Parts: sequence; C-alpha cells; structure tokens
Amino acid sequence: MSLKKKRVIDPVLTTIARGFNNAVHVSSALFPVVIVSKEGGEILEFTKESFKVYNTERAIRAKSNRINPADKSTIDYVLTEHDLEYPIDYREADEDIINLQQHATKVTTDGISLRLEKKAADLVQDLNSFPVGHKVTLGAGDKFTNETSNPIPIFEDAKEQIRSKIAAYPNTALFGAKAFAALKEHPKIIDRIAYTSAAVVTVDLLKSLLDIPNIVVGSAVYADDEGDFQDIWGDNVILAYVPEKSQNIERSIYEPSFGYTLRKKNMPMVDRYEESGKIEVVRTTDIFDVKILGAEAGYLINDTNE
Repeated sequence: MSLKKKRVIDPVLTTIARGFNNAVHVSSALFPVVIVSKEGGEILEFTKESFKVYNTERAIRAKSNRINPADKSTIDYVLTEHDLEYPIDYREADEDIINLQQHATKVTTDGISLRLEKKAADLVQDLNSFPVGHKVTLGAGDKFTNETSNPIPIFEDAKEQIRSKIAAYPNTALFGAKAFAALKEHPKIIDRIAYTSAAVVTVDLLKSLLDIPNIVVGSAVYADDEGDFQDIWGDNVILAYVPEKSQNIERSIYEPSFGYTLRKKNMPMVDRYEESGKIEVVRTTDIFDVKILGAEAGYLINDTNE
C-alpha cells in the first residue's frame, strides 16, 4: 500500500459522508440543515412577524401593499468543530483497502451524527428552551401510561397554542420511543382505530389520528460514563412547525422555522493522512450548531410516562 506523506482531502469518501444517513437519527425533523458560510455570527430569530399573513390584494390605481418591517431580533451562534478518525493498519489495507476506507468513513460519520442527535435532544427536551404556555409536564392523571387519561386533548391544546402564536398548526412531532410505545397502547387511541382495518397503531395511523403530517420516533441510544446505554430521547413529545423542503431548492436560514442545524459550507469533509509509516488514518470533520430560532413554533409535552 502506498501512503502519502501529507493530509489528503478525499472527494470520494467526502461524498459518502455527505450522503450518509442513519435512519435512527431523527433530529433533522425538528432541526433541518441549513448551510452558513461563517463559523460565527448572528442569525434571525423568528417572531410572530415572521409568520404573519399579509393582505396582498390591490385595487386598480391603488398604492402597493407595503410591509412595515418590525425591528429584527437576532441570536448569536458559534459553530463547533466535531471530528473522529479511524486507523487502518497497512496489513489490513493490503486485504481490502477500498471497503475499509468506506467502512471507516461510515463509522466516523455515524459517530458525529450521534453527537448531533444528542446535542439536539438535550436542547429540545429542556423545559427552559420553551416560553411560558409552550410546555407542559404531565401529572399522574394525564400520563400516557395511565389508562384513564385522555392524551388527545393534550395534543389539541399544544397544536392550538402554536397556531395562536404563529397562525399555523405544527406539522411535525417527534416522540421519544417510550412515549410512542405508551401512546400506541393507550385505550383512547386504540378506540379510535377500533372500526378501521388497522390491527395496531403505527406512525402513519397516528399522523391521521393527531392530524400531524410528519411524525418520527427517536429510538437512538448512547453509552453513559459507566458504559450503560441510555435513551437519547426520553418520554417526551415535541411538536413544531418546520417548513417543508422545496424540491431541488436548498433551505434558507431566512425561512421561518422552529429551528435549524447550522452547518458550515463544504462540510462534512473526509481526509486521510499517514501515521508512523504503517497506519493510514481516515478522518471525518463536521462543523455545526443546533439552534431554536422560533420557540413559539414549538411545544414540549414533558414526562409522558410513569
């Protein structure tokens, strides 16, 4: 195997990293990726003004309908670099270098993706991330694990609270795995499907029942400092308004949304370098941050299970 003496950006492996998708990682449902050119600066905070529906009709010879812009509110952001590298011994490389490089790319990319998932989950499951009226911690009588509770009004109240602030209903819900497991076994939900052909409550069926078009379940886990596996997404549900992506058009940071993942242009990137003459290191780098930019476009249903 021939190893180059310097760091080499690998376009093939970079393409693999940029196309990588771990279906278990679902934070992009709430925080879709937008590209920024700088690692720090200010970004627009989306207020009621951002979601306003304007009167656009104009009579003949009348003046145009001019928008009177409100003072823009901004949020500071600082992107953080994340990287992981994977060593390949020259003896391993002699066996199957191409597949090993691709494997190394997927392992390192997946590791960074898991870190992003955890960062987003920690942010959005924090009660302090939501304004008054946009969060609820369920008491014992309202928990999804209580067969006498009624979860439907909880969702309706959350949807109405968002609509009352941004004039649009939430179109996305992210369930922690335990919250979803409890809800789909709840008698009130099962009663709703009793006269349908469905045998079990699925994500697609729940979309119809709750009238929320995009529903995902967060099932990713991570190992804590003691090596024990923990759920990244707890027994919570987050409802949010997130604009649908236009086909073949890159998302814009100026489009009002509950939040975004800010990623630096040309990231992620994969490079290779030699170490000690016998090791080739494959390294993936990403630079990003996760931001809630329109808190009133979201709602946290906290502590759903006993």
